[in-house]
Amino acid sequence: MQATVRTVAFQGIDVLPVDVQVLVAPGTIAFAVVGLADKAVGESRERVRACFRALGLALPPQRITVNLSPADLAKEGSHYDLPIALGLLAALGVLPRESVEGFVVLGELALDGSLCRVPGVLPAAIAAQAAGRGVICPAVCGGEAAWGGFDSLPDSDRPPIIAAPSLLSLINHLRGQQTLPAPEALMADDRATYPDLSEIKGQESAKRVLEIAAAGGHNLLNYDTMDPRPFRTCGSHREHPCPPVEPKHTPTSASPPPSKPRATAHVARWQPPKNTPGGMT
Repeated sequence: MQATVRTVAFQGIDVLPVDVQVLVAPGTIAFAVVGLADKAVGESRERVRACFRALGLALPPQRITVNLSPADLAKEGSHYDLPIALGLLAALGVLPRESVEGFVVLGELALDGSLCRVPGVLPAAIAAQAAGRGVICPAVCGGEAAWGGFDSLPDSDRPPIIAAPSLLSLINHLRGQQTLPAPEALMADDRATYPDLSEIKGQESAKRVLEIAAAGGHNLLNYDTMDPRPFRTCGSHREHPCPPVEPKHTPTSASPPPSKPRATAHVARWQPPKNTPGGMT
């Protein structure tokens, strides 16, 4: 019993196709994942076992081999959980093999059978749309996958996007027992009012530093020598308007505040005792 599910691997900004080949055959009981898989991919065996147990499914007492082809390409990440699980279900006959053909599958499995968010759904969706394939991903990533350019295709030629909240709902959808809604390309509803550096007058060098740090994602360290509150409030936080100029900072009263009186120590000189001549005892 063998099944193949398409997924992807990421190398920088490049998306490379990967075939997850699952074989269930008689032999020593084992669950092997081969194909230059890293630690996260190898741990998918335990997540798949726990997920199947949560759904009331048991792995057969046979040898299960999962090959990630091409074998000379490094595989990293937890998004291989879902394609391995679907390939195993198709190899066991739980799902029809043709139900997973024509899709790019990626998603992480939780121990209770739910699907967790994984990075890289958008570039995977763009690559799938270019190859004429649909996308199967977690429900929390459905809005991201919908931005893959599927709307530009005619309705008759548009591959579907299946965004499932759990493995059980995905199985029911692929078997025709349940219909999952198509995800929509959503934008974040962010109506908060954020501060703007244009509200700061002057301080061109300081604003330039903030712009460079924000554009490059660099760390920012506030280092002030006198009173950091005016610049920190106006520049880096911008939570409130600039504070009024205090009298002690005006040019007419720029003299430093009077210093506190210093504590003086009185040291008495040693003198010989008066009742002994020459100070000798």
